Amino acid sequence: MQKLFEVQDQLLKQTPMKFVRDCAKKINWETQLLCIRGAKGVGKSTILKQYIRSHYAAGDRTVLYCSVDSSYFADHSILDLAKTFYMNGGKHLFLDEVHKYEHWSREIKEIYDLYADMRVVISGSSLLSIMEGEADLSRCISHDIQGFSFREFLQFYYGVDIPIVSLENILHNPHAILETLPSDLRPIGLFKEYLQIGYYPYYQKNSIDYYSTIENVVRYVIEVELPQICKVDVGNTRKIRALMNMLAAAVPYEVDMNKMSVQSALPRVTLLAYLKHLSDAQLLNLLYSDLLNVKRMQKPDKIYIENTNMLYALATHPIQVGTIRETFAINQLKFLHSVEFGKQQGDFLVDGTYRIEIGGADKNFSQIASLPDSYVFADDTDTAVGHKLPLWLLGFLY
Repeated sequence: MQKLFEVQDQLLKQTPMKFVRDCAKKINWETQLLCIRGAKGVGKSTILKQYIRSHYAAGDRTVLYCSVDSSYFADHSILDLAKTFYMNGGKHLFLDEVHKYEHWSREIKEIYDLYADMRVVISGSSLLSIMEGEADLSRCISHDIQGFSFREFLQFYYGVDIPIVSLENILHNPHAILETLPSDLRPIGLFKEYLQIGYYPYYQKNSIDYYSTIENVVRYVIEVELPQICKVDVGNTRKIRALMNMLAAAVPYEVDMNKMSVQSALPRVTLLAYLKHLSDAQLLNLLYSDLLNVKRMQKPDKIYIENTNMLYALATHPIQVGTIRETFAINQLKFLHSVEFGKQQGDFLVDGTYRIEIGGADKNFSQIASLPDSYVFADDTDTAVGHKLPLWLLGFLY
C-alpha cells in the first residue's frame, strides 16, 4: 500500500488547480458510496484528484486515490486494499476506472457493508451500470460528467468567467444575460473555435493530435469497453467502427433501419442493441419522437454523433453546417433536459414544452410560427430579437 500512497503523492502534485469545474462543486462527496460516470477523456480522474488536493493536506494517509487498472491489482483485490486501508485509519477511498476490474460491483458492495464509516468513491465509463451489476448497489449515488460546455471552454482557455444560466432564463430573459457578458467578448468567433476543439480538456494547440486522440478514445470504447462491459461480440467491433464513420458522414441520420442494417452488415436486432450501447457510451445521441412511449429495441428517429469535436474528428468529408449546429444543440440540451425529435414542428421538443428550431442568422419562424413556446436558435448572431436567440447561449446551461 505504501507504493500506492507514493503514486498518489506524485499524481496529486501534477494535478492542476487553476480551473475546477462547477459540476465537481455540486457533487455530494460526503455520501458513503458515490459513483462518478462519464465518457473516456471528459476529466473524471482530474475531478477526483482535485477534490483530494483541495480537502486534504499533502501526505494525509486517511485518503487514498488509485486507479484500478494499475499493476498493483494484478495480485491484489479491491476488497483486500479496502480492508488494509481501513485497518490503518483510512477514511476516504477513491477507486478510479473501476469498470476495468472484474466483479467490481460484488466487492464494492462488500466494502459498503463492512466499512460503514468509510466513504468510497468509484469512477468509470458512462457504460457503468450500478443497477445491473452482480451486486445490489441501489444505495450508491451516481453523478454523470459531460465534456466542456461553451461556458466552461471560455473559462478554461480564456479566463472568461460566466455564470451558469437556466434554459428558462435563456428563453425568457436573453437580453439580461447578454448584458452581463464582458464588453470585449466576441462570442461568434470563439463559438466556432469551441465547436472544433473545445469539448475535451486536452487540446494543446495541435488539432491533428487532438483529433487523433478523440479517434483513439472512440476506438478504445468500441474495441475494449463495449466487449468488456456490454459483452459485444469482439468480431463485430470492426463493423461498429465502420458504422460510426458512416454516421459521421451522414448525421443527423434519419433512420432507415433496413438500409442501415445492409450498410453495416449487422442484423436489425443486433444493430438496435449496438446503437443503444453507443448512446450509453456517449458516442452517439439518439433522438426519439415520443420519449414517454419509447419501447425497448425501438428504432430512433434521428442519430447524431455525441459532440461536435468528435464529429470533426471522425468525418472524412466536409460537414454540413446544419449538422454541426444541431449536434451542438442536442449535446448541450440533453445533459439537463429531455429532448425529443420535433417531427415537422421544429427540430427539437424540449421538456415536452419548448419547440426549438436551429439555423443560421437568416433562419425564420415559418416552420413553427403558429406554435406556442417556440424559439429559433440562430448561428452567427450575438443579438436576441423576440424569440430568435443566439445558438451559443445554449452553451451556458452547465
